[in-house]
Amino acid sequence: MMSASLPLQAVSAAPADPPSVPSAGFGDESGAPRIAFRAAETEEAYRTLGQLTRWYDDWPVLRADVIVALGGDGFMLETLHQTLAINPLVPPPVYGLNCGSVGFLLNRRSDEPLMDRLARAQRVHLHPLRMIAISADGRIVEALAINEVSLLRETRQTAKLRILVDGIERMPELTCDGALVATPAGSTAYNLSAHGPILPLGANVLALTPISAFRPRRWRGALLPHTARITFEVLEAGKRAVSAVADFTEVRDVSMVTVTEDRTTSLTLLFDPEFNLEERILAEQFEP
Repeated sequence: MMSASLPLQAVSAAPADPPSVPSAGFGDESGAPRIAFRAAETEEAYRTLGQLTRWYDDWPVLRADVIVALGGDGFMLETLHQTLAINPLVPPPVYGLNCGSVGFLLNRRSDEPLMDRLARAQRVHLHPLRMIAISADGRIVEALAINEVSLLRETRQTAKLRILVDGIERMPELTCDGALVATPAGSTAYNLSAHGPILPLGANVLALTPISAFRPRRWRGALLPHTARITFEVLEAGKRAVSAVADFTEVRDVSMVTVTEDRTTSLTLLFDPEFNLEERILAEQFEP
């Protein structure tokens, strides 16, 4: 997983300030972290990569202490998933610099030297969701989701879902466009667009949110403990086909989907302390 190659014409002038303060707790005896850069395939990300690699070595990811991701939120999710392939037990931390649009999971770009920012960055640990989907033909697919696991109707027919929590039936029949289970980090994404609640980090709850519920019309979803095991059974699956999506993994024509939080897997994000992820999630609740 080497960083993207950089066309010479995409390199702008180097930053005015070189690195000054080594990061504590990283890297070799000098304390400086070994950084692996990853850039999205955009002009802005390439330009930023060119600036940073004038001052900092770009280490192979297998030898790096920290990965710096240059892109948007989608690229950040992609990078986090790839860290699991590097070391599933202890994935390397990821510090994102926003070279996209929203950049909710990334830090703002600034003139402050990168080493200074890494030195004072705060760590946030996220636990992904584990989806186990069973297709109509009996195929079983497992996948992890950092934001949410969503079930979506595939045709013009609405989906009909039976919902169980820890083996107990809680919703005998939900007629809808779909439903999703979101983590706190993902609660401001698709979940919020579906009118689900924003979840503070550390709340130890998951959001179960319907997507365009038709019956029961007034049901707005539920807040569940993070230990809950949520099972969706697709009713009339032959007529009302449903797909299941865990971030980048989609399974078509599912008959049953189980979602749990995977506490054995922990992903580490690094944020500038003045505007960390917890503050962003809190501020999002007061956005007009």
